[in-house]
Amino acid sequence: MNIASVRRPIIPPTPPRAPDDMSFFGRVAVLKQNMIATWGQRAYEEEVIKGRFFLHNSFILNQPDAIRHVLLSNYENYTRTPAGIRMLRPVLGEGVLIAEGHAWTHQRRTLAPAFTPRATANLVPHMTAVLDETITKLDARTSEPVDLRETMQRMTLEIAGRTMFSFGMDRHGPTLRNFVMEYGARLGRPYFLDMLLPVSWPTPMDFARARFRKRWTEFVAMLIAERRTMGKKDGAPPRDLFDLMDAARDPETGKGFSDAQLVDEVATMILAGHETTATALFWALYLLALDPETQEEVASETHGEHLDSMADIDRQKFTRAVIEETMRLYPPAFLVARAAREKDNAAGVEIGKGDIIMIAPWLLHRHEKLWDQPNAFIPKRFMSNEAPDRFAYLPFGAGPRVCIGAPFAQAESVLALARLIGAFRIELADRVPVIPLGVVTTQPDHSPLFRITRR
Repeated sequence: MNIASVRRPIIPPTPPRAPDDMSFFGRVAVLKQNMIATWGQRAYEEEVIKGRFFLHNSFILNQPDAIRHVLLSNYENYTRTPAGIRMLRPVLGEGVLIAEGHAWTHQRRTLAPAFTPRATANLVPHMTAVLDETITKLDARTSEPVDLRETMQRMTLEIAGRTMFSFGMDRHGPTLRNFVMEYGARLGRPYFLDMLLPVSWPTPMDFARARFRKRWTEFVAMLIAERRTMGKKDGAPPRDLFDLMDAARDPETGKGFSDAQLVDEVATMILAGHETTATALFWALYLLALDPETQEEVASETHGEHLDSMADIDRQKFTRAVIEETMRLYPPAFLVARAAREKDNAAGVEIGKGDIIMIAPWLLHRHEKLWDQPNAFIPKRFMSNEAPDRFAYLPFGAGPRVCIGAPFAQAESVLALARLIGAFRIELADRVPVIPLGVVTTQPDHSPLFRITRR
């Protein structure tokens, strides 16, 4: 894509690129702290990088046709790696995000009606209520530096709680955030034995993860029990995602979710709908603080209106482009790793049984052969007539396993950014560069403080 820009775009800071000749053990040492920092310049220039991972080959794919094959044409041949399962199962269980085969098919079919555009539109009032409250709270803090990352985490958690259960997260929010922080700080990081041993062989960290999972599932089950005490009036329309998920039935088998399955699905939706959206909004606010001119364009698009419907969200074309460009530069899921069940040929790449396939949106979105000025923040690239190749831009994945909640997340992100920038002018309180870390999601290495003023 060739992008013409009137002014020189900003290039946000990134971690140094690794030496291309870094040793395997050197990469393993860096990987636990920041996987993004394990990739060298070749990974941003070449279409396929072949390496070794213990007894098997490994491939980094930056070729859209090969990625299309792995994620769409022959997706059933590729399963999650042992390390990926170890990282996700303790918090997501057997939810739709990591289920495989018939279990995944059943879950996907059953959940689909809860995430249609119409269902999302019905949840917008929950979002706008939380945004109104957030803006009111920020109004009282215009005279002091503000941690907008924490604000976004609390806001998206409140939205997740209300859209899922129709109740606020004042009592439960701190506990839920503690679970997320605890897991990300230690248990959600890959260790050497996590990558070496098959899933059936527990590693020392797996025992700690199992203890975490017991406490976590008990907490989610308590939230579900509390929601069920609220009941549902016969004949009344669904008031939230829980109503939709609890009543959901597989259109082919007629089966719904067991209580244990519902816990895993609810956990998946709360975490996916809260942490990744909060992180994307933080990065969007950070970029707009670095780029005041683009910030003013976002503010002017709202025309000072109170946005409160899907029609309003759909009109925010430039704000949506800012969100899309933010997720290009800081994709929430920075890496998709798969293991081949059988031999395959992906657009000319010969893949053996057990080989590891890595599709890294972080690399793909910054690849020098796929994007013009790949490291620059240029939202208008998503408003041009030259759309990126569908398999060169993967903020929500692609193929049958594309994120089921993508429309919900996009609507929430656009609405929140438009409302916040329409209400406040933001700037950084300091100029210490914020470096992205690849740990579970694409996180900042620290939470900078912002100054906010009312427009």
